[in-house]
Amino acid sequence: MGTLDQIDSQLQLVNAIKSNDQGVLKQLYQKNYKKVEIHIVNNSGSIPQAKDTYQEAFLAMYQNVKADKFVPTNETALQGYLYRIAKNKWTDFLRSSQYKKTMGMSEGVSATLSGETYEMEDAEQDEQMDATMNAFARLGKECKELLTKFYFQKKSMREISTENNLAEASARNKKYRCIQQLKDLALSPN
Repeated sequence: MGTLDQIDSQLQLVNAIKSNDQGVLKQLYQKNYKKVEIHIVNNSGSIPQAKDTYQEAFLAMYQNVKADKFVPTNETALQGYLYRIAKNKWTDFLRSSQYKKTMGMSEGVSATLSGETYEMEDAEQDEQMDATMNAFARLGKECKELLTKFYFQKKSMREISTENNLAEASARNKKYRCIQQLKDLALSPN
């Protein structure tokens, strides 16, 4: 297991991710979380929303690095890439109908949460990252494919439903069930 301190270049960092170096992955996860949390909390989000968005972004970055869809261009390229993914995911959420529906109900809760400062413990971050990565690995093939198309390839539900010969509403329901399954797997022991 390596550490970020042992890595001299972005290319070495990319190679460490490709080889699933758990030490580097955990440190990368921990080192970059706070910046995303601050952005989300300062933009109408809560700590739990920041955690969820960051997990999705980290998983997207991980998948893109593994699939050779990311090539570093400078010494902070990967960290910037991870931040941009999280920022874009949060912006997408803020523009979504889901956000608009829940805002009326939860404004008081969000305001309370964003007024407080929480620090995520390293152990808690490790557990969340491990749980998310393990849950995705255990997810069924169809769910993996659907979530990969939606979150990582940025395909619309219409495109996904056409590709899979499903009605768009059925594709949305399936995506919801897959997300619930991912959450359940993340919360359950191996």
